[in-house]
Amino acid sequence: MVVIELEPEPEVEETTCPSMPPEYVAAADPTTAEEDEEAFEDALTDEQLREKARSQANDAKAEGNKHFGAGEYEGALSQYKIALQIASELESAEDICSACHSNRAVCFLKLGKYDETIKECNRALELNPSYVKALLRRGEAHEKLEHYDEAIADMKKIIELDPSNTEAKKSLFRLEPLAAEKREKMKEEMLAKLKDLGNSVLGRFGMSVDNFKAVKDPNTGSYSLSFEK
Repeated sequence: MVVIELEPEPEVEETTCPSMPPEYVAAADPTTAEEDEEAFEDALTDEQLREKARSQANDAKAEGNKHFGAGEYEGALSQYKIALQIASELESAEDICSACHSNRAVCFLKLGKYDETIKECNRALELNPSYVKALLRRGEAHEKLEHYDEAIADMKKIIELDPSNTEAKKSLFRLEPLAAEKREKMKEEMLAKLKDLGNSVLGRFGMSVDNFKAVKDPNTGSYSLSFEK
């Protein structure tokens, strides 16, 4: 009897692609970079995150200063706004916020938007009531709008905070005569209106306010009216 031995079939080796290095695998995944950044931020302490945000706010403020120096006031306003948006989320960032509001105020001042200047100065002074620059800028805007009494109040506050401030002293010297002149003008306008009102009433009786003369009593300082035809 003949026994036929069958040869075993050759084993087929499984071929596998060589494994890719981790750095190439990461590069192939578009979400990995974002996840790495999130992981990095998760690893930061709260204090480090605050410092990072504060640095970003200061960078935006510095960029605003560059725009301002180039006379690009709208661009500066945008950068200061970005800085405020970042800083407003931070604790103890009043210094950045007040500076940005004051810087926005001077941008509006350059653009001739005096009401906006006053609003920004008010915000700066709410955060820092002794902020001399904000008081100066608000006083200048008040003067442009002929709010002389308000401008005088700001200059007096500056001198109270800084008695050696020559700019405030010069402004006060210039503003006080302007305020007095405006008050006198307003008084004359008010008297003219009262006279017109009086004439409209007295005219029904054939009279006018010119028929009445105010006589001052030298002893008491009071006035009495005398009728003259």
